[in-house]
Amino acid sequence: MISVYDKTGLIDFAAGLVELGWELIASAGSAATLNAAGVATVDVADHTGSPPMLGHRVVTLHPRIHGGILADRDDLSHQHDLSANDIAAIDLVVVNLYPFETASSVEMIDIGGPAMLRAAAKNYAHVAVVAEPADYATVLDELRSGSGFSVARRLELAQKAFAHSARYEAAIAAWFNNETICETTGEPHTAGSAIAESATTEPAITESAIAADDEQQGFGGLLRLELEQAERLRYGENPHQQAVRCRLRGQPGFFDGVIQHSGPAPSYLNLFDARAAWRLVFDLGDLPAAVIVKHANPCGAAVAEELVTAYSRAFDCDQRSAFGGVVATNRVIDAATADAMVAAAQADVIIAPGYSEGVVERLVARRANTRLFEAPVPATPIADHSTSDWDLRSLGGGDFLVQSPQRLASNPAAWQIVTARQPSEAQLADAVFAWRVCARTGSNAIVLAKDGTAWGIGAGQQNRVQAGEIAAGKAAGRAVGGVCASDGFYPFADGIHAAADTGIAVVVQPGGSINDTEVIAAANERNLAMLFTAERQFRH
Repeated sequence: MISVYDKTGLIDFAAGLVELGWELIASAGSAATLNAAGVATVDVADHTGSPPMLGHRVVTLHPRIHGGILADRDDLSHQHDLSANDIAAIDLVVVNLYPFETASSVEMIDIGGPAMLRAAAKNYAHVAVVAEPADYATVLDELRSGSGFSVARRLELAQKAFAHSARYEAAIAAWFNNETICETTGEPHTAGSAIAESATTEPAITESAIAADDEQQGFGGLLRLELEQAERLRYGENPHQQAVRCRLRGQPGFFDGVIQHSGPAPSYLNLFDARAAWRLVFDLGDLPAAVIVKHANPCGAAVAEELVTAYSRAFDCDQRSAFGGVVATNRVIDAATADAMVAAAQADVIIAPGYSEGVVERLVARRANTRLFEAPVPATPIADHSTSDWDLRSLGGGDFLVQSPQRLASNPAAWQIVTARQPSEAQLADAVFAWRVCARTGSNAIVLAKDGTAWGIGAGQQNRVQAGEIAAGKAAGRAVGGVCASDGFYPFADGIHAAADTGIAVVVQPGGSINDTEVIAAANERNLAMLFTAERQFRH
């Protein structure tokens, strides 16, 4: 039984079957193609005795088709039913489905095709099913060998058929999930404007607001994802772990647009850290910027009027940690910056929008093992993205955590100055910079910054005071007169006193603690300016 939309390789495959003595039944379109090519085929309407109905909505939905596919050849009652109803057993089903993903509409929802695929796959003990044209040659080779289909081979083909059907159903479900009904015409149309508009506001976080937001974004209790393997990675987080990069089926991933100019194949952590560095470097504004990430956290970040200066300052933030890290820039790497990179510690990955003439060769000559990535510049600032994706994390055991992606949409002009001291314009710019770095740093996070450079970064600590102590130790006095950013509120005044002891002049934090009055008083006591962002930025 043949019913295919994609007729790639069909004529040669069907001709091969006929040469081997197979009798072919085909739906109208497939039958016309085969008969026109001289491949003897019986139209399904002639086989069933029933013409197509309802504008071809009903063609293969017939007992002479589904009985022939579903019959258990070892069950005597099934054999009796086939004989009593003059139904011929069908041994091979060749079906692929309408191209719904590229031409979504109600009429592109195939009914008969998935029914035959699933019926044949269910009865894999007796029936072989081919859902992918890529399998035609292998199937013919097996049949020509005289061995026929083993049960294991039929099971493998059945698994492919169910996967083919599942992808198709998922695409339809996702389409329906994004459809609304036009009250004027009664016809479905794709929703989307409400989601885009909702991203421009920041409602209070309440259970009702979350529920409403979920409803707008189509997260109605069922999140449909289908992943396909994009590339095999060198290894996982550790060399004994296997790893692959996957992408959403039918959609290009970020790394599909990345060119690797040199170095060995990337590992799991190379890509993980490269993506983290890329996000942060484009969060930092319009000036040339450089970021160095190690183990998912920035160990250096800076902006400057020239890229070489930004890179040199980012490296100086924490030279020890920079060894083996990932470097990202938001500008094409020029010769001066390349020279600075060659003189600095070895990087595992450099990712940039491009490389000036001769720079790749210069870097490769001195850093042959560094992977040089070239990535497309984001069309919009990454920090402004809010609803383009869902963040998923596996908990193991079949559980996942799902959340809307982290966004950095708070407007610094709306931040509240809660102290008597006011920040200068330069300090406010450093506060924005430090806040952005802090938001991409694992919690608890403290960042000490001055003059567009994150001189001290304390990441991933169980308490905020200790994160501050680590940041202060790394800054080593270089952030005096600058800014301290905290990804969460200060619960007690001790954190403010610890920040003040580093010599900074401004604190930027979310606010919202029950002890805010005490914390503000401590800031005033130490003559600090303090800004409340009203936006927490935890990252685990």
